[in-house]
Amino acid sequence: MMTPMGEQQDVGGTDRHRGSGTVAQEATDGGVEARLALAQAPGTTHLTLIDLAADPSPVVRRAVASRPDAPAQALRPLTRDHDREVREAVARNPSTSVANLLRLVRDADRWVRWAVAGNPACDTSVRRAMVQTADKELRGLLAESRELEPELAARLVDDVSPEVRERLAAHTHDPEVITALLADRTARVRKGLARNPRTTAAQRGALAADPVPDVRAALVAAVALDEADLRRLVDDRSVQVRMAVATSELVPAHLRRSLVDDPDELVAGAAREFRPGSVTSPVVRPPRVGHRVGRGRSGDARR
Repeated sequence: MMTPMGEQQDVGGTDRHRGSGTVAQEATDGGVEARLALAQAPGTTHLTLIDLAADPSPVVRRAVASRPDAPAQALRPLTRDHDREVREAVARNPSTSVANLLRLVRDADRWVRWAVAGNPACDTSVRRAMVQTADKELRGLLAESRELEPELAARLVDDVSPEVRERLAAHTHDPEVITALLADRTARVRKGLARNPRTTAAQRGALAADPVPDVRAALVAAVALDEADLRRLVDDRSVQVRMAVATSELVPAHLRRSLVDDPDELVAGAAREFRPGSVTSPVVRPPRVGHRVGRGRSGDARR
């Protein structure tokens, strides 16, 4: 006899096989290892995951918080968990709702807040909350986001922190933002812009004439320049800049050879001994999403 439609599956997605609910009950009533295995098992039902979200062991709750298929009813209470690594796992979970991400972006723990920045579920409302935070690192992570809306980028152009503006300068794709940051009075911001491969030839020419050697050196090491700009940098008054020319993979060999008789022996030696591939050219680093090394404590599985 066919099972009535309403009895095929209940709201919680219970086990389809007879007796599997008993197995789940035995596991939840067992030790931490058994409950952890259940929290990690692909076939664990939503109802069981909701139960495990209230488990006394943080390692079990972290396993639930990390599951992309965890139901909202399981993740919601975990955003307020007293264990910060549980909250951090929820902050990283791509299934976490926008409402929960908005709660976590204001979390008291910085690692939880920073984890939100790397969550693909972030939308404009979450990024607006990030730009308003007092957390400089969180604003810096926002500045490195490719999804950054023009209105938020415009606010970061005037950010009080030079580090935030530098990170925006190095990663922005917005031509108007690049133009605005080119006039920034802080050298480290222009240095970030010098590493941005999306500048125009005219903007690179302006950076090649920057009064600060750090900016000119970063430019020649990071992006390909017009020969006219490079010729000026070969004769640059700064040893630091000429060394950057001598060691950059992006400088044509004939221009590098003009430094083999440089008055600074270190520069001359670098130009003579240069071999393609022997120097790692600085590039724009990928966005930092706040991952920690060595998270967790020994013995967590027993808690």
